[in-house]
Amino acid sequence: MLSEAVQDYLKSIYKLGRSPEVETMVSTTLIAERMGVSAASATNMIKKLAEMRLLEHRPYQGVVLTPAGVKIALEIVRHHRLLELYLRQALGYDWDAVDAEADRLEHAISEDFEDRIDEALGYPTVGAHGEPIPT
Repeated sequence: MLSEAVQDYLKSIYKLGRSPEVETMVSTTLIAERMGVSAASATNMIKKLAEMRLLEHRPYQGVVLTPAGVKIALEIVRHHRLLELYLRQALGYDWDAVDAEADRLEHAISEDFEDRIDEALGYPTVGAHGEPIPT
């Protein structure tokens, strides 16, 4: 099981890499800003993720997720988006609480629980904010 910090970094790098402002590589500075940590802390985690073969790091250029890193990131994004939708639709959470609650829960749910939420929601393809739910 990967730590929450590792999962959060992978999710953030995935999202940053899909943003229109970023070319193909995501800079350490951008990652540090997104994660709210120092560049040194981000660099340490980047080295750890590279050792785990979840990303490729090119000094002074940035990082890109490996296929294994993308797979994990997509699973975390899927959990998050399904949870947001479930919290909003089934449990009536306010919009301002949905994201933070989903952030806390996305690391803890099993694949069985994910499948049950998916089924309960009618197998949605779009999340609460209109973003696609990865499959």
